[in-house]
Amino acid sequence: MTGPDRRAAGPRRVLSTLLAILGVFTLAVGVAPSATAAPGNETGFALPFSGAPAFERFAPPKLTKPSQLNQPMGLAAADRVAAAIGLSPKDALSEQQYRSFLSGGGIGGSRDAAKIIDACLIILTNTTGRPMFGDSVVGSYGLYVNEQGMLQSPANASAPTRQVNSLIAPGGYVGTWLRDNGATDTLLALYRSAYTIEVPFGFVAQQMSGAAQLVTNTKAGVTTTVGMSMAPPLWIVNFALLYIVKPSLAAAMPAYWAPIPPPVAVAIKASPNGQVPYSRYASHFG
Repeated sequence: MTGPDRRAAGPRRVLSTLLAILGVFTLAVGVAPSATAAPGNETGFALPFSGAPAFERFAPPKLTKPSQLNQPMGLAAADRVAAAIGLSPKDALSEQQYRSFLSGGGIGGSRDAAKIIDACLIILTNTTGRPMFGDSVVGSYGLYVNEQGMLQSPANASAPTRQVNSLIAPGGYVGTWLRDNGATDTLLALYRSAYTIEVPFGFVAQQMSGAAQLVTNTKAGVTTTVGMSMAPPLWIVNFALLYIVKPSLAAAMPAYWAPIPPPVAVAIKASPNGQVPYSRYASHFG
């Protein structure tokens, strides 16, 4: 194969993989998607990191001023995004269901699963007023600091936000718990939303991003790097999950994404496990 043909085959292979996974996932949940898997061009992210073009614009934009850094989106904005991707407040768990779900209670509840889910909620809402370990607030960068003081992407293999994938897969713990605890309507609403369309993009993005789990963004001739969780399909998938659990949690997610300081991005990419000591790089975050 010649050079130009080999380069052209790359995007075709990615698209073919996305379409195949989308078809399998759709069959698994019994939902027909309403958006096509075509390249996006609005945000500066490329396939598969741009996700479905129909929903790309509802993910957080790049910040334009320092005051937007790590700011939560707020409930009004969260409700608007939810409506755009096919969800509404009535699709969320009741207060009693929410408490049971987060405590591992209810029919078939698991405290171990609940701990992973609760950790995910904390990681994905690491915005102003919600610091994590070492008083760190780095949500807009698509990063977080774990209990060991290591800075990493939420999509890192060691992160609860990556480990939860087996719990939210069709037929997994979350779907089973929702069905067994009177929240089948919530589960169906989730599957009918953009969540179903964006999951395959997120899956492929994670599979091809190595240990670092960072994403390159190029727009208007400027190339920057951000953590995987702030790429449109991953952010929308996480937003949908948090919204059906409790809309106020989704409202605490970052409203804007910010480029990771170059020295930090270089260090994370060079790390064999995608982690670096936060104490060594905290000064880069101002």
